[in-house]
Amino acid sequence: MTLLLFPLDVANNEGYSGCSGFDTNICGGLNMRLFWDVTAWLIFIWIFLLIPFSTFYYEAHDGNITTPLAPSSGESEMDPDEKAKKKKRSRLFKAVFNLALTFAVVSLVFTLSYLFLSHTHIPIDIYTGATILEGAQPAGVRFESFPKTNDDGSSKPFDPNELAPLQPNDVILLRLVEEQLNQSIPSFRVDASTFFTGLVSFIGWFFFVLFGGIGLAALPLEGIFVYLNHQAAMSPEELDDLKQLLITHLNDLVEIGEQLKFEREDKEMVSKAKKKQSLMLKLFPMFMRSARTREFKAAVYLLDKDFEEYTAYRGRTSKKYNPLYPYLALITGCFNATLTLCWVLQTCLFTLPKSPVHPFLNNLLVWLDGIFPMFGLLTVGILMLYLLLCAMKGCFLFGVHFVCVSFYPMKVGKTYMTAFLFNMGLILYMTMPIVQFSVISFEEYAKNSIMHQMYLVEIEYLDFFVYFFENNVFIYTLLIIAFLNLFFLIWRYKYKINDGERLRKRLKARSGLTREESEEHFEDEPLINRNPSSDMIQADAVQSEENDYREEERSVYSSDSDKS
Repeated sequence: MTLLLFPLDVANNEGYSGCSGFDTNICGGLNMRLFWDVTAWLIFIWIFLLIPFSTFYYEAHDGNITTPLAPSSGESEMDPDEKAKKKKRSRLFKAVFNLALTFAVVSLVFTLSYLFLSHTHIPIDIYTGATILEGAQPAGVRFESFPKTNDDGSSKPFDPNELAPLQPNDVILLRLVEEQLNQSIPSFRVDASTFFTGLVSFIGWFFFVLFGGIGLAALPLEGIFVYLNHQAAMSPEELDDLKQLLITHLNDLVEIGEQLKFEREDKEMVSKAKKKQSLMLKLFPMFMRSARTREFKAAVYLLDKDFEEYTAYRGRTSKKYNPLYPYLALITGCFNATLTLCWVLQTCLFTLPKSPVHPFLNNLLVWLDGIFPMFGLLTVGILMLYLLLCAMKGCFLFGVHFVCVSFYPMKVGKTYMTAFLFNMGLILYMTMPIVQFSVISFEEYAKNSIMHQMYLVEIEYLDFFVYFFENNVFIYTLLIIAFLNLFFLIWRYKYKINDGERLRKRLKARSGLTREESEEHFEDEPLINRNPSSDMIQADAVQSEENDYREEERSVYSSDSDKS
């Protein structure tokens, strides 16, 4: 919705000076300033209230899965329904407490930022008009006005096209005025909504520069690589070999998952024996997950990707394979490459230079509006949505590389609620930078929009932010990351082996590394003698996920063996 407000703002033309009363023919009449203010506070509510509360609630639920190894005497005598209600109240209390703490920190940061960084310094050019005597020549200078009226005697609106061409005396007067140019930089405080819009844009630029730069290169190349790889096929013997490697790697991860489960249960027993637990672990159960557990989750995710690649090779020999898919992917990739090229050229020709080389897409949009007004607005919407898709693509591609922290992959039918909320928050952060980037890139086309005045007049010259926006630091970084990722993806594809050997080598390497790391990690860490009653403990979230995955794998493998 935020991205679609910008074409509406352009069509509304509320920033045109004539909308104040003397020329309202092209004005839409909508209060777009109110629209943008409401949107900014809705983003605030989602990012800092709804998403954190939901995340804390689900994380607290995950933490309760791995809590006490043996219930206390009071809990053992409690009715099951009462116990469930108590756990639900406990999760709700933790979520509300964490939300209050987060909201307090965010409010403090926003208040301090608004007090010290909300002044904007807008440079204004002041021209002092020459007097009649200063501009007088033998013929003198005459100013005449002949307003036109309608049949009923009312005055017609002013039309700049009715002005006569400049005369020699007019040129002399113009030069005298230009020589008396002075610049003033008044300072004033912007309102809270405008400052919050600028603050969210500033934070979101860091995400958009990284993820958008990756996606600008990855989104077009993905479809092209699908077409280039579509002829790669494997024999049944090679598929069986890959299947055995997948099973071996899967069994290794199951063994490591069991060891991690016992290790965590033993640590919880020690913690309970000492009757001491850190406040951070009580409030944030996600910190109970060790770095080894997060690495294990990353390995499970990578195994899932390997299985998808294996099924892709196997699918090329099945009856369900669509031979038109590679060609549709090629068409999509070429279309995406065209949009990426348009954005890069627009940035290099118009956005970055102090004196634009060529308006490029600005002229195209004006020309499309001349054919039919909706064509230009639709084109702006498509270009902005494409930037959002690039940012999402980069987010999904780059997320797997965060091995040392929890990451949130997005997969069809396999996405956890916390992953969905986390990525939705990132997308909301990146919407405002996309709007700002579009306003800068289409400055001539959107000169009468409210966002043009808000971003290029008020926000651009805010204290501290001005050094980043005025020098185009984020835009230069965006292009650098896009070009680096382009060369990296082409280099990586150049050394890919299309006959399945690459997948086979990767599986062998991961399986050996998994065994070696497991032995190094657990050989010097003997487990504490466990009480047999601890076998009644529920499996943790990671182990249950791995068990489900193993059952799915085995069912696929067994059906594949039956077919062969």
